[in-house]
Amino acid sequence: MNNLPSEIQQALLQDAALRDIVTARRKHLLEILWENRYLTRAGLIARVEAMLKKGCFGASAWEDTFYRDMCVVRDAFQAAGYHLAYSRKKNRAGYYLRDKDKLSLTLQRVIAGAVAEVDRAQINISANFQPRERVQQGLSITDLANQVVAYRQSQREAAHA
Repeated sequence: MNNLPSEIQQALLQDAALRDIVTARRKHLLEILWENRYLTRAGLIARVEAMLKKGCFGASAWEDTFYRDMCVVRDAFQAAGYHLAYSRKKNRAGYYLRDKDKLSLTLQRVIAGAVAEVDRAQINISANFQPRERVQQGLSITDLANQVVAYRQSQREAAHA
């Protein structure tokens, strides 16, 4: 399979992930860890469950399932020359790739795009908000984000049904 173009391998992986929950979990763990740093077990599980379904690691032996998945994920990263590590530092606890830049190229582009779209007038307006107005704005953003996640999850479940 090493001679196959990466697009073909990706298509096969995508097909396997749609058919098999174990492959899907591991694929999502790889993608999440590739793009993010310092995620704890709980954080990783929450993100994978948001992509697949709640309880996809199982009900009773979920810790063992997560451990087995992470062993495969670690080996996959190692095969590509990366070292999956775990930090126990207070401000940076969680899994990360030791040999990879602090921010992924994708995330760097997203941040650069967001910074380019910053509206100075909006910042000046927000700076004059009272604390209760800031809290209200934060809650509104959180509600919207929760609605988007719920919608995406329902779309994923409908597509897999």
